[in-house]
Amino acid sequence: MTTPSLSIADPAFWRRPLQERMDDFATMRAESPFTRAEIPNLLTGEVDEFFAVTRHAELIEISRRPLDFCSGRGSTNISDMPAEALEFFGSFIAMDDPRHARQRGIVARSFTPRRLQGVLDSVETICTEVIDGFCEQGEVDLVEAFSQPFPLLVICDMMGIPRSEFDTVLRATNVILGGGDPEMMGVPREAFTPGAIDIATLTNALFGAGIELIGLMNELAEFRRKHPTDDLTSALVNAEVGEEMLAPEEIGPFFILLAVAGNDTTRTATSHGMHFLSQHPDQRTIWQDDLEGTTATAVDEIVRMASPVTFMRRTATRDLTLSDHHISEGDKMILFYGAANRDPRVFDDPERFDVRRDPNPHVGFGGPGPHFCLGAHLARRELSVAFNQLLTRLPDIDLTGEPVHLDALGVPLVGGIKRLPVSFTPTARVGSA
Repeated sequence: MTTPSLSIADPAFWRRPLQERMDDFATMRAESPFTRAEIPNLLTGEVDEFFAVTRHAELIEISRRPLDFCSGRGSTNISDMPAEALEFFGSFIAMDDPRHARQRGIVARSFTPRRLQGVLDSVETICTEVIDGFCEQGEVDLVEAFSQPFPLLVICDMMGIPRSEFDTVLRATNVILGGGDPEMMGVPREAFTPGAIDIATLTNALFGAGIELIGLMNELAEFRRKHPTDDLTSALVNAEVGEEMLAPEEIGPFFILLAVAGNDTTRTATSHGMHFLSQHPDQRTIWQDDLEGTTATAVDEIVRMASPVTFMRRTATRDLTLSDHHISEGDKMILFYGAANRDPRVFDDPERFDVRRDPNPHVGFGGPGPHFCLGAHLARRELSVAFNQLLTRLPDIDLTGEPVHLDALGVPLVGGIKRLPVSFTPTARVGSA
């Protein structure tokens, strides 16, 4: 196996354009299904070894075998973290069965058909509201104006978080999703100069954001126990007879998971999707000419190409062999979804953006198995509504500059875009005279 000259653990790797990174992943994928790499552990000062999983087949196989490749030793972190930190930020995606099955089952049960339909219906209304907020301006940063607030407003409304707390939730989730980007974390850049990373500043910002979200959620949960409504929080803290509910200490971490994971796919995919359409005007025309017939496949193609979640970690629970490769107990297997989503063994012409691609067995919502994204249906709905409205209400919307990506410290969990300048012909708010 060959280690790339520019390690995928090097922040410089992730500051390059998306296509350049994918070209490197293509080289890794061709040479081996598992590429050994190293990353500095910022907490211990030691170096952690991991294996980058870049082929579709191996990523699928590992995802399907939770007994052999567990999540409980870390799922969103490459380096090991204290157990309390795992649960604080990871909730049930950093758990194994039976604890994982219990919490996921409670959450899934709370999404009754009636409540889920209400959420799906609200997506259209919120999208209209957000576009109304900038449609008369003619030129905006699409991330700030749309990609960022739209999915987070959906989540806040779903949970029953008052609009007055939106800025608090946005600020805290930006810190957690920021991957150590000083701008997103609201800390001085000099704190994160190469070779001089201020760990105290980093951890204080992360845990401060988490504590803020948990405090907000605990207050709401306590209020909803006494004054239930039809929101998801009420469902989670008021069980029917014979049904289990989340314990008080489980509510806060779940909200962190929802506010982060439920936000990042739509937020990142929307921004990347607009960039793809700008790069491929022929595909944009195909989509705009047949919104009804193309939106479903176009949304999945955006998720495939963007792969908003960069990676998830699994840890080998025993010695075993996979694809003729010996894996030792404790080996960290890092599943790189973007690499798997461009595997030529699975996708014809994988570097081509094709809004009518079908079939499209991408893993943009995770691989099969117990940790497949619980919110995939909602994310697809949000993206469908977002692009249908953007392409009809602002039909000539287009980029006016290059996207500005997150300046992550290491391997970012989310391949986010911080800013995306766009322009369009100003149009009236819906319903205005």
